[in-house]
Amino acid sequence: MIAVPRVSRVDIGLLKGIDRMRDILIENTERFATGLPANNALLWGARGMGKSSLVKAAHSSVNARSDVAGALKLIEIHREDIESLPQLMTLLRQSKFRFLVFCDDLSFDGNDASYKSLKAVLEGGIEGRPDNVILYATSNRRHLLARDMIENERSTSINPGEAVEEKVSLSDRFGLWLGFHRCSQDEYLAMVRGYCDHYGLKVAEEELSRDALEWSTTRGARSGRVAWQYVQELAGRLRVRLK
Repeated sequence: MIAVPRVSRVDIGLLKGIDRMRDILIENTERFATGLPANNALLWGARGMGKSSLVKAAHSSVNARSDVAGALKLIEIHREDIESLPQLMTLLRQSKFRFLVFCDDLSFDGNDASYKSLKAVLEGGIEGRPDNVILYATSNRRHLLARDMIENERSTSINPGEAVEEKVSLSDRFGLWLGFHRCSQDEYLAMVRGYCDHYGLKVAEEELSRDALEWSTTRGARSGRVAWQYVQELAGRLRVRLK
């Protein structure tokens, strides 16, 4: 493991259009951090809508509470290291701290069987998942698996139903599912205004809306990520440093 001196994150107040998911995840994280029962969480859905940002912001928000006082540690595990999860659980089980293990952009393709390591950790195995560990993952796929991967299992297996069920059931091991969907035009503009207010970018309301919508049209999408990219462009034009 490598220590990260400063986590790159967005202030939780800047995450617009995902209020319900924000409140649910923070409540779940608070319960876990204070020793109460909590669920592993899967944040799935549209690209650029703040799934990863919410996980990091929720950790920071809860970790700053006086009754937690920095005892909740954030560990990011990369997709290619999933098979090392059982060993990681063994190490963390011995610690006095509580750990939020985070895997960003989790999905499986082709004949990749490493999902079985994740499944074993989520189910807990003989020892059970350590009481001081919770897992959060983000994915664009609700079931974490590509559709052609599921269809291939259905067409080649002796018992197609059982083979598909084994793989699709992976996401069922996450007790908490939070779906993120494409934002509306009003939500997109609220994201842009929130960033502009936070960083002190002074632009007339009508001009800002027109320019931000034109930017989203050229990108072919509206999302929190597109809003942030537009604000970076705007700040560059205005010669303002974003701190």
